Amino acid sequence: MTALVLVHGGGFDGRCWDPLMPHLDHPAIAVDLPGRGGRPAPLDEVTFAACAEAIAEDIDRAGFDQVVLVVHSLGGCSVAPTLALLGDRVRHIVFVAATVPADGHSTQDEWSSELAQSIDEDRRRGGPTMAEDRVRARFGNDMNEDQLAWCMARLVPEAEPLINERVDLAPLQAPVPRTWVLTTLDAILGPEMQRRFIDHVGGDCQVVELEAGHMCMITQPEALAAILNGVAGG
Repeated sequence: MTALVLVHGGGFDGRCWDPLMPHLDHPAIAVDLPGRGGRPAPLDEVTFAACAEAIAEDIDRAGFDQVVLVVHSLGGCSVAPTLALLGDRVRHIVFVAATVPADGHSTQDEWSSELAQSIDEDRRRGGPTMAEDRVRARFGNDMNEDQLAWCMARLVPEAEPLINERVDLAPLQAPVPRTWVLTTLDAILGPEMQRRFIDHVGGDCQVVELEAGHMCMITQPEALAAILNGVAGG
């Protein structure tokens, strides 16, 4: 049976997938990328290559031979180096509101001036994580108060070098099936930006629209699980 490997985005660790897990029909693991959760590392030294190694390490530890790689948000930048490590053990890639800069570019290169200014204000404010008003605006536009509180309690500091690291998308030339879950209510990676990232992914990428905000694994776990179960069972 093909297993699901869930890779979180920026500002979170593997716990962000907890609401989704009970709805999955296949074996699944949620990876903690370096410097987050149960994988301590200096945040200022984290690279996408290190993220890929962490993903491969967890897959090997779980004993999975074939996997569906599910990546959310900034986790999308770790896909190419993970493919380079795992090859055809990755049977399908699911990009969930993911960030995939153009080849040779960084995530920051893709930001709008408005988003760049907002994140720069976060940095000047200081503190290890985002303020609640920023979380509500970027991630919580479709959350109820309980979901927002749950989300706030699981924020973690981000590895900022990843924002400026340039991606090498050459491994995505491999003929691996790919699906994009496009979150139509997304307040931080709007549909137009996601469609640009879909072009960067290349290949015959199937697009599935989900009426949800950025953290759809929290607000729409059953709907997202149905998509993932369909991919893993296909």
